[in-house]
Amino acid sequence: MADASLEIVRESASAGLAAATDEAALERWHRQHLSASGEVSLLRRGIGKLELSERKAYGAAINALVEVLTAQYDEKRAALAQAALQARLASERVDLSLPPRARRRGALHPLRSTLREICQAFQSMGFSIYDSPHVETDEFNFQLLNIPPHHPARDMQDTFYLAPGDDPSAPMDGPTDAAARVLRTHTSAGQIRAMRAMGPGPVRVILPGLCYRNEDITTRSEVQFHQIEGLMVGTDVRMSDLKGILLQFARQIFGGDQAVRLRGSYFPFTEPSVEVDLRCALCGGAGCRVCKYTGWLELLGAGLVHPVVLENGGYDPATHRGIAFGIGLPRLVMLRHGVDDIRHFFRNDLRFLQSFR
Repeated sequence: MADASLEIVRESASAGLAAATDEAALERWHRQHLSASGEVSLLRRGIGKLELSERKAYGAAINALVEVLTAQYDEKRAALAQAALQARLASERVDLSLPPRARRRGALHPLRSTLREICQAFQSMGFSIYDSPHVETDEFNFQLLNIPPHHPARDMQDTFYLAPGDDPSAPMDGPTDAAARVLRTHTSAGQIRAMRAMGPGPVRVILPGLCYRNEDITTRSEVQFHQIEGLMVGTDVRMSDLKGILLQFARQIFGGDQAVRLRGSYFPFTEPSVEVDLRCALCGGAGCRVCKYTGWLELLGAGLVHPVVLENGGYDPATHRGIAFGIGLPRLVMLRHGVDDIRHFFRNDLRFLQSFR
């Protein structure tokens, strides 16, 4: 009779467990059957009413029933938890087929991108790129370029002199000391190095890089600026070669209908010297505020290499001639893109830089 009652309880409990469809129903089933006040606990209280010979077997049967119901409960609980997890994953699923967020892309600095264009333009005309040091001696930066100590041309290139050795408290070298170290004031300092490295044969190189001068920082001047030096030396080099090269350069950078103009000027390291003007790219030569209504914009300085400079570079001025020119890169970019303040190039303002992407 006791075994029959336990079987009835098991079947009823199993049926109730099978009908539980959520956590709340499962909790109610546990309180009804397996809690301290549940149905199985009530069965244990009836053990004392049985004959002594029946108590042991009945108690063991109740324990077996508890084990069966507990196992079914744990299995049902795990099944409901898994079903709830699957439902949550289905409702919160991320659609991986959607396009990703666009990445912000960088770009070359306007000075760097224009420098690459200029280098490519001159390389297409047979020029190679020659690197010269940023820290020069006074001899290479001035004296070998026909700018001796106390020459008036030095006033235009107020210079950063470096203290000798590693002691910053040591006295500064003066401009009369040929070994004095300076931050180069122009890329022309590399002319002598290029001629000595590549001579006595022909030379056709450009020397791009930063230059440094002790300038007041304004909309038109900075203490550092990029310059591109050009040098060509040979036995049959003429002024007409200079004009043809610069005209071809202007047309590659500013358009095929560009024109250049040469005006007489003076530089210590060229003779004769010229200023090279570019037809205003903004008004097409008609005249505007940018070109001061002349139709022309000053682009660079150039000329035939001075005989003294040729001789210092290892060439005989009687048999060789050369042409040289120096392009201020920031000014060219300002003319090309209508930038009105040179300081923009070194401020790292992302709004300004992103406009050139």
